[in-house]
Amino acid sequence: MLSQLTSGFVTRLRANDEAAWFELWETFGPVLRAQLTRWGQGRIGAETARDLSQETLAALSNSIERYDPSRGARFSTWLLAIAKHVLGDEIDRRMALKRGGGQRTAELDDRWMIPDGNPGVDDAYEAAMFRSKVEAAIRLVEKECDFTEFSIYRMRVLDGLSGKDVAEQIGVSEPTVSRRLAKVRTCLREKLQEVVSKFSFTEEERAELERNGLTENPKTAPDKSTDAMFDEAVAEIYHRQMKLRAADEAGAGASSDWL
Repeated sequence: MLSQLTSGFVTRLRANDEAAWFELWETFGPVLRAQLTRWGQGRIGAETARDLSQETLAALSNSIERYDPSRGARFSTWLLAIAKHVLGDEIDRRMALKRGGGQRTAELDDRWMIPDGNPGVDDAYEAAMFRSKVEAAIRLVEKECDFTEFSIYRMRVLDGLSGKDVAEQIGVSEPTVSRRLAKVRTCLREKLQEVVSKFSFTEEERAELERNGLTENPKTAPDKSTDAMFDEAVAEIYHRQMKLRAADEAGAGASSDWL
């Protein structure tokens, strides 16, 4: 069953809410372009991959009526099936032009809704989709937190500076760095739950945070060791995502190496 956050977001997409569309594009665009490039195997360039990723997102909201949560497909599978369909249409169109004839757009195959029918899903794609969700949560935290507080978090966790170095650069005490760091960390944990829930169709997806070490054990209170592991996991995911974004900005062909 779709969560309220997921249903609400899909409703916004179907209503052509520009903010919702931008969020979807900003969050998953680089992954879609990388996957399309991998599938294209040199047959499509950066601009085509960008155009096809836009077509994929445009087609996404139109297929929601066909989604059956009881069949078990993930949100990531939904996106990937549409992307594969869009790419197939582009390749068919090119082949038809070479033959000098037209071609009829194929229907989107409903087999994508079955877990065993995943269209070329692999671990690298799923990991990239999860990293995109983590990055989206970080962006939300940056918007909501005080500038100095998030700067402390960025320097301490994402840039890997010591607490002493951060304190000296910001002009506060080390205990203040620790307190503000904890505040941002708590906010990030909340936003991670929010983002993952929004883009999840299945219980398997909603369990991604736990599988990736980004949840607390509800039976124990957070301590320095669990906080440190959380920060380390966030930093690793963030840096891999930044490499994907850098490659995407340089050209979609390069980004395929960073899935």
